Amino acid sequence: MLNTIWLAFFVIASISGLYRWVALSDPEVFSRIVLSLFDMADLSVKLMLLLFGTLTLWLGFLRIAEAAGLIESLARLLTPLFRRLMPGVPAGHPSIGLITLNFAANALGLDNAATPIGLRAMRSLQTLNPDPKTATNAQILFLVLNSSSLTLLPVTIFMYRAQQGAHDPTLVFLPILLATSASSLVGLLTVAFMQRLKLTDPVVLAWLGGMAALLGSLMAVLATLSASALGAVSSIAGNLLLFGIIVAFLLAGWRKKVPVYEAFIDGAKEGFDIARDLLPYLVAMLCAIGALRASGALDAALDVIRWGVHVAGFDTRFIPALPTALVKPFSGSAARAMMIETMKHYGVDSFPALLAATVQGSTETTFYVLAVYFGAVGVQRARHAVGCALAADVAGVLASIAICYWFFG
Repeated sequence: MLNTIWLAFFVIASISGLYRWVALSDPEVFSRIVLSLFDMADLSVKLMLLLFGTLTLWLGFLRIAEAAGLIESLARLLTPLFRRLMPGVPAGHPSIGLITLNFAANALGLDNAATPIGLRAMRSLQTLNPDPKTATNAQILFLVLNSSSLTLLPVTIFMYRAQQGAHDPTLVFLPILLATSASSLVGLLTVAFMQRLKLTDPVVLAWLGGMAALLGSLMAVLATLSASALGAVSSIAGNLLLFGIIVAFLLAGWRKKVPVYEAFIDGAKEGFDIARDLLPYLVAMLCAIGALRASGALDAALDVIRWGVHVAGFDTRFIPALPTALVKPFSGSAARAMMIETMKHYGVDSFPALLAATVQGSTETTFYVLAVYFGAVGVQRARHAVGCALAADVAGVLASIAICYWFFG
């Protein structure tokens, strides 16, 4: 599937480039495409420099947690649930604890912590893979849920809105929370359908019902806070929790008489090796995305959507926010840039800007996640992972549009 998608990006870019050259008299289009290839290759190396430090740091702390038995304890706690959602993973396998930590980090908007934990979980699941080049059902479920971007505290979105002068930076908090919940639910349901998972099992229903009740209670409490209080709680809670996790790992290691420094160094070395192996996959995917953008294909797709919406007689106020939605599955930095541009052009509290912020906070860079997570373990055949992850993205975008019309329309 990834082979087909990667090739399709270049084919579409070529067709779009030829059209702009011949029909629109734009002879510079291919020079822009070629330049984008070099720019994306340069960006890949810059991303690797960031990943080197991040992966080294967090995989070092994870090794301490693993040596202290924390990962094993989490695995035992969640074994009843994951035995039903991931029947191919043995009870008590360490990957279950790592998956839980990854979901927790994503939910709290701790991207720097979530990625290395997720890569560690994917490598752990790979030890159970009978065909190392083909994704297992468990790996697909983990990746789709990871890419569905369940975020409870979108602190970075608040920061961007504050930088652009928003009177209430946290205005999109509840819309993002509702939209990202819809995205995650659709991701789970599509994978469950493809893998014939029994979501009606009493244990699964109990866990999902409990999480839904917890989420609803959290939303009810947060909805009572003022805008300033909500922003303060979001920022403080995220940073305190992040540092609290580090301290908890260190104290647990000390209690179990783990040589914490040596354990950190061993884990850090693994992070260095993982980051090094990711570069070819990042270059391949980012260069394909760069060519697609430089060819004008994304702009053409937006024009077609605008025309279709207009012909159907629907409101078109959401169209200016669609560039963020269209590029988010491919590039987080491009989507962030488009969101900020929308804020500047239309106003930070305009409907398109609010919708762009909601989309940014409730969807994920699906193809980047696919390239990084599967690339880290050498998986080349993604099976139904791409389709399920994109279904979650579409659900997040549609939910964002509907919810923003509800809140701000």
